[in-house]
Amino acid sequence: MLEIDEKLKNVVFELNDILREKYQNISNIDIKDIKNIITENVGNIRKSRILSKNELKEYAENGGIVAVDGSNNKFGGAYPHFIELYQGLAKNSLKNDAPIIEVDFYTPLYMERESEIIDKLAKDNPTKVEIDSFIKNYKLSCIELKAAIGAAEKLNPKVIMMDGSLIRYKIECADKWKELKEICNEKDIILIGVVKDIKTNIIGTILSEKEYLNPPMSFLYDRELLYGVLDIGELLIPEKKNTPKYEEGLSSLFIRSSKSPMITGVDILSSQESYLKEMANLVYTLTPENSRGIPLWIDIIDKEVRISDKLMLGLLDKYLDRNILEKLFVSERSKRTL
Repeated sequence: MLEIDEKLKNVVFELNDILREKYQNISNIDIKDIKNIITENVGNIRKSRILSKNELKEYAENGGIVAVDGSNNKFGGAYPHFIELYQGLAKNSLKNDAPIIEVDFYTPLYMERESEIIDKLAKDNPTKVEIDSFIKNYKLSCIELKAAIGAAEKLNPKVIMMDGSLIRYKIECADKWKELKEICNEKDIILIGVVKDIKTNIIGTILSEKEYLNPPMSFLYDRELLYGVLDIGELLIPEKKNTPKYEEGLSSLFIRSSKSPMITGVDILSSQESYLKEMANLVYTLTPENSRGIPLWIDIIDKEVRISDKLMLGLLDKYLDRNILEKLFVSERSKRTL
């Protein structure tokens, strides 16, 4: 290993000092005080519980639990000479149910195929970068939604767990999101999103408005403010007036579901809000104590659906003509792996 350059070490030290100073206000607040402030201004902190074997058996007897996740990978060089593959997987916890798989591809070299998607981009004169980003987000969300719709129609589960926030689907693939919502409401299938990479800033905004944070720090994400604050199994349900997602037809909570100090978010349709605490108990029950805070079934699906670099290269090398692969998609950098 090369010796670390002194300048590189110094720039990391500088970064550490900057971030430590920026977050000093939070570090100085006692955890009990933070909890009291949150309870008074944000919502109730409660304790979730581990479901019994008989309660879990009821889920199995009523259709099981489906986990849904998606994956994408890219091969090639700079725009437009690359190709992306997408895969969505919905799989039931019941062994006898066949998984639902959805796939797609995208390359800027064949934009004629994407004209319908581009028409959904409600923006005048979008740039290539904006179009490219919109298509990628749309395709990844849509294959996950298609897999979930297939599971709802064919597998009739009790619960569908999406890996990520439900608001993403409404924003990125509204037509399929509407279809999935309607099916779940019609068939009384509980639809939830399990969120690890939390991007809401409910608590920071409220604490800044109430002047508990000086200077105001409304930019802070909830994952930062709740880091290590909740005990294992504790959950926070923000009041509806404090939850922007509620206006989008969603209810949500935060839970610490493992020894990891990081919190997990749980989204649910507002029409199914009565199931929210029950779903928190389910997430807590299915999450291994020493894990990153995600139900084991979602982690399993995440690994199964992943399109690895090796798989990506193998597929393209085997099923694309060699001259097409090299002429259109092989960059100078990627030649080292071919």
